[in-house]
Amino acid sequence: MKRSDNPADPFKKALAEAARTMADERELTVTYSVDPPGLAGEAMRLPQVTRRMTREEVLLARGTADSLALRHRFHDAGTHSRYLPQGQMARDLYEAMETARCEAVGARHMPGTAGNIDARIEHDAARKGYAQIRNRQDAPLPTAASYMIRQLATGRPLPPGADNVLELWRGFIEEQASGTLDGLETVLDDQQAFARFARKIISDLGYGDQLGDDPDDKGDDQEEGAEEQEDDASDDPENPDAQGQEDEGEQEDAEDDSQSQDSAQADVSLDDQSDDEMSEETDLPQGEAPPDPPPPAPHSEASADYKVYDTGFDEEIRAEDLAEAAELERLRAYLDQQLDPLKGAVSRLANKLQRRLQAQQNRSWEFDLEEGTLDAGRLARVVANPTTPLSFKAEKDTEFRDTVVTLLLDNSGSMRGRPISIAAICADVLARTLERCQVKVEILGFTTRAWKGGRAREKWLAEGRPTAPGRLNDLRHIIYKSADAPWRRVRDNLGLMMKEGLLKENIDGEALEWAHRRMVVRPEARKILMVISDGAPVDDSTLSVNAANYLEKHLRDVIAMVERRRAVELLAIGIGHDVTRYYDRAVTITDVEQLAGAMTEQLAALFDADPRARARVMGIRRAM
Repeated sequence: MKRSDNPADPFKKALAEAARTMADERELTVTYSVDPPGLAGEAMRLPQVTRRMTREEVLLARGTADSLALRHRFHDAGTHSRYLPQGQMARDLYEAMETARCEAVGARHMPGTAGNIDARIEHDAARKGYAQIRNRQDAPLPTAASYMIRQLATGRPLPPGADNVLELWRGFIEEQASGTLDGLETVLDDQQAFARFARKIISDLGYGDQLGDDPDDKGDDQEEGAEEQEDDASDDPENPDAQGQEDEGEQEDAEDDSQSQDSAQADVSLDDQSDDEMSEETDLPQGEAPPDPPPPAPHSEASADYKVYDTGFDEEIRAEDLAEAAELERLRAYLDQQLDPLKGAVSRLANKLQRRLQAQQNRSWEFDLEEGTLDAGRLARVVANPTTPLSFKAEKDTEFRDTVVTLLLDNSGSMRGRPISIAAICADVLARTLERCQVKVEILGFTTRAWKGGRAREKWLAEGRPTAPGRLNDLRHIIYKSADAPWRRVRDNLGLMMKEGLLKENIDGEALEWAHRRMVVRPEARKILMVISDGAPVDDSTLSVNAANYLEKHLRDVIAMVERRRAVELLAIGIGHDVTRYYDRAVTITDVEQLAGAMTEQLAALFDADPRARARVMGIRRAM
């Protein structure tokens, strides 16, 4: 057999075998990728290890493999889901503490994993800049809670950076939850008991309103009380009448049985009577059938055939809630530095757009007025007839309908690199430009929460893989800038697009429908929606169990609905992908460097009064 030329392959193979053994799952599939690591069912994705096999790469791969393998071994998804809170912060705390529990239990059974996981924690802390945080509000509380659980359970000191996050929150956590934390040792090996413990910690920290209903509150107390009452009514050693009277007891039992039968017959007759009364009360006029129950609401207004397996794991979230303020500021600085050479060209195009908009906002005159600016063109008639009064004119504002523009950006993995960078900076410059022209701008992004299916797919697998499940991934719709938010307050949010692991898969139809719903409730008279994408909808999890054109058909249905209702003007820009087969108003660019010009030219054309000029610039197949 030919030996591999990659010196990292033996290490990867050995690490994969160790992960399978540690997870106690021989069928576990282990892959190495530049995508974020994760665990889904029997598939584990680890960080890439290059040919150089640097010390940092090796330690990170080992620590990640150990953490995911221990999660697979000591974690039960059903128990976890049963106690999962409803609110986002409560969920984050619950998830982080459960991960810490799995790692701590693994460290007790396999001490060698503790050092590897320490290396992974140190890497994450360095990447996120935890050591530089000085304000407690900038440090993530869920991460601090997980560090607290890990330190109490293992007694190990935290790596640099991680210790800073815990110290910022330690006083608060101990003050609020010290009594509950004392019981950690008794629940660590029992996931169900630990889930109750974690929910108590969440309540202690002030997020009890996000827990939802108590899954253990099933009315069991009443049943247990009834059973205890029956037990108390049985033989009592202190009751003299209860001893030596077996015959009488049997006779009483027989009488009880007879009474039970009589009561049962009475219940049946009462039930029959109530049924008769119900039928008399609900008799309908002759010839009329009882109304059918209303059908469930469709998942999509555009297509009743479009199905979603579970919407409970989808999220609509603000950009500032996906990263800490310090990280957003750092990512924004990286974005500005990376695209500094492009800013001049984009700014010139933006100025061109601003001049065109402002020219339309104030360009007409009223004549034959008694006051105002002297109308020099009418002076000839005054010379011919001196009795003719002077004529004046005044400039007036033309009807420029108040407008809102939404930029819907594809945040899929295929946009990674220069395309998403240029899309982000162009959105930023256009937002500033349109805001100066009193045009409100909203910037939205769409992706998924996981690769190849998330919790929805896990639920589908656990429920026996029903056929034709519909969309089978968890959506993530991101609000970078709402229409009413000033640009200066959300400037750093666009840096989130540079965040490692954000860009995943794209389900365009639901994202377009979401953006359309947000726009139609706006009060502005004119609404413009611009979609920027580099390809057709792709989600491997959904397409593997549905028709190959399932997502593409839904996108076409949504576009048809938007264009039919005409409440929103829809246009699109395709990056290296022909989107004219989907959108009537569309343009395709082959080089991302053309994106800035395409965006500004399309927006400028929309404000052109001549529909033929709009069609010429925008490449519309038919004039609207």
